[in-house]
Formats: sequence, C-alpha cells, structure tokens
Amino acid sequence: MIRLTKAVKAWGNDDFSGILKAEIEQLDATQLPLQAGLSHSSYVSEDSFQAMIISTNATADHIRVRVGIFYAGIIAGCNCSDDPTPVDTQAEHCEIHFDINRETGETAITLMRDE
Repeated sequence: MIRLTKAVKAWGNDDFSGILKAEIEQLDATQLPLQAGLSHSSYVSEDSFQAMIISTNATADHIRVRVGIFYAGIIAGCNCSDDPTPVDTQAEHCEIHFDINRETGETAITLMRDE
C-alpha cells in the first residue's frame, strides 16, 4: 500500500498541494492505475509522469484528492527482428482519486472513469 505521509503532515498548510504533487511524482508509475487509464496507446511508457492537483477535501478520517496524471503511452510494434517501426510515444491523461488516511498516510487509489 502507498503511504503519503509528507502530504498528511502538510495538510492545512499553504504548501500542501506542492508537497502532495512532489510525493505523488516520486511514486513508481507501476503503483498507479496508468495502464487502465490509457486511451490512445497500448502500453505505459517508462518516461516520467506529472501530477496536477484538481481538488481536495477532507473528512475526520481522510483527505480526498482528485489528481490529473499526465504521462506517455506507446503503441508497440510486432517486435519482429526486421520491424522498422520506431517506438513513438502518445500523450495520455487520466484522473485518479487518492483517499489518504489522516493518521497513517495509507492511501487507496481509484481510477476515475469518464461518465
């Protein structure tokens, strides 16, 4: 499970969004549901991703944050030894809901689907 402890400590301060953004961007991309969020490509690229805090609110127990993730995907070729197709990246975006426990920093992550 992901723990966002720096964000929990910063909650209520002016720098909360910046600290949360930095903490999210330090996560390994495999910890996020980026593959499920692809819409223009077939695999998540190993390039870095960027987070944008869209909204925040809190309950007594949790900090709830909606985050936009900007990342790259690739359309893989056939992987034949003579395949001349270059690997090209496509811009991807998805929104993820982070539900952060205010005591432990344990964070549940849910991909937000277009409805």
